Amino acid sequence: MRFLSSLGHAFTSRSVRPLSYISRSLARPSFASPLQPYPLFTPSRPFAMLTAKPQPAGASKVLIFGAGNFGSCLASHLGDSQHDVYMWAREENIVSHFNKHKRNPVYLKDHEFPANITAVGPEVPSKEFMEDMDVLIFAIPTQFLRDNLRTLRPKLNTENMPLMVFVNKGIEIGSHALTLEIITDTCGPEIARAATFVSGPSFAKEIVDRQPTSVSVASFTEAEAAKAATLFHQPHFRCYTNGDPIGIELSGALKNVYAIAAGMSDGMGFQNNTRAMIITRGLAELTCIGTAYGASPLTFLGLAGVGDLFLTCSSSNSRNYTVGYRLGQGESLDDIMKTLGSVAEGVSTAKGAQMIIDELGVNAPIASSVYDVLYNGKDTRLAVRELMELPPSKELELPPTAGKPARRLLRKLGLEVDSPVPQVRGF
Repeated sequence: MRFLSSLGHAFTSRSVRPLSYISRSLARPSFASPLQPYPLFTPSRPFAMLTAKPQPAGASKVLIFGAGNFGSCLASHLGDSQHDVYMWAREENIVSHFNKHKRNPVYLKDHEFPANITAVGPEVPSKEFMEDMDVLIFAIPTQFLRDNLRTLRPKLNTENMPLMVFVNKGIEIGSHALTLEIITDTCGPEIARAATFVSGPSFAKEIVDRQPTSVSVASFTEAEAAKAATLFHQPHFRCYTNGDPIGIELSGALKNVYAIAAGMSDGMGFQNNTRAMIITRGLAELTCIGTAYGASPLTFLGLAGVGDLFLTCSSSNSRNYTVGYRLGQGESLDDIMKTLGSVAEGVSTAKGAQMIIDELGVNAPIASSVYDVLYNGKDTRLAVRELMELPPSKELELPPTAGKPARRLLRKLGLEVDSPVPQVRGF
C-alpha cells in the first residue's frame, strides 16, 4: 500500500497540529472534542439531517434487538450503568428463562445480569413500545438485518426518533452491502445518515467482567456519535468518536476474514512469526480494500481497524479464529458450522469481501485465499503454500484511485459529492 505517502498527503493537505496538542487530546475522552478523519469527500450542498430525540440526563430507556453474545453483554453493561434495558429475543424459552433467573440460557450462561434488564419477545415490540424508547441497539447478525429492519420500519416515528446504534459486523451475501446500505434500503436515507456504529476490540465475556475496553463510535453526524459515546462511556468502557462510518464498517467486517486466516495458520502448527505476518499483511490488505472503497486510511489504524484485527487474530475466544483453527486441523467447514454453537460472521463476510475485491480490482491474496478454502474447496495447506510462493512485491501500496463504491453509497444516502475521486500517489 502506498500508505506512508497517503498519510503524508492526509497531513500535508491541511494544517498539522503540534504533537503536544495531540498528546493532550489523547488524554481526555474523545467524545468531548471528536477528531475528524481525513475527508475524502465534501458534500456538494448542505443537507437536512435527522437527529435522534434528546437523550435524558439520567437513565435512558434502551431496547436491544438480539440476545446473542454481544447483545447480551451490552445489555449487562448498560444495565450496570443504571439504564432501563429491554432485550428482545426471538426464542420464547430465552425470554422466559431470562426474566425468571436473570441469566441467558445460551450465551454468557455463567453471568448474572442486573435486575433492571427485561427480556421481551418473541413478538416484535409494538410501535407504542418503541416510541417510548430513547435508544434502539441492533445486535442482529448482518445476514438477518434486512428482514428485521423491514419489519421494524413502520414502527419508527421520524418525528420522535430514538438513537439508532448498530453493533453487527459483516457484509451482506448477494448484495455485498454494508449495514449503511441495508439501513438506507429498508428505512430510508434520513435514518441511515443519523445511524451510529460501534466497533472495536471487545470480547463479550471481558466486557461483562468489567475489564478495560475501548471502542470506536462512528456516525456521519458528530452529535449522534457523541450521544452514543456518552451512553456507553464508563471508566472501564471508553468510547472514541469517529466520522468515517464506512471505514468503521469495513474494518469490523473484514477483520473477521483475517481472523480465519490466523486460525488456519495456528491450526496447522505455525507459530508467532506466521501469526504476526498474517496480522500485519492483513492490515495492509484491509487498508488497501478500505481506501479503494472510499474510507479514510487513518481509520484502519484505530480501534476498529488494527485494534480489532489484533484481538480477533490472536485469541481462541474469537469464533472466526476458531473456525480457521479447526480448518487448519483438517475439519470440514460443514462439520465446524454444525458444532460451532454461534455465528461466525467471517464465513459469510468472506463472500461479500471477495465480491468487493473483484469489483475494486485490488490485490488481497490472504482474503482471497480464505474465500477459496471456504467456498472453492481449496486445501488449506495448498492455499498457504501458494501465498508463500508469491513473488516479492511492495510492502505498502494503496490503489491509484479511491472512492467509487463510497461515492455510490453516499449518493444513495443523499449526500451528493462534488469532489473528484481522489488520486493517491505512491512512492
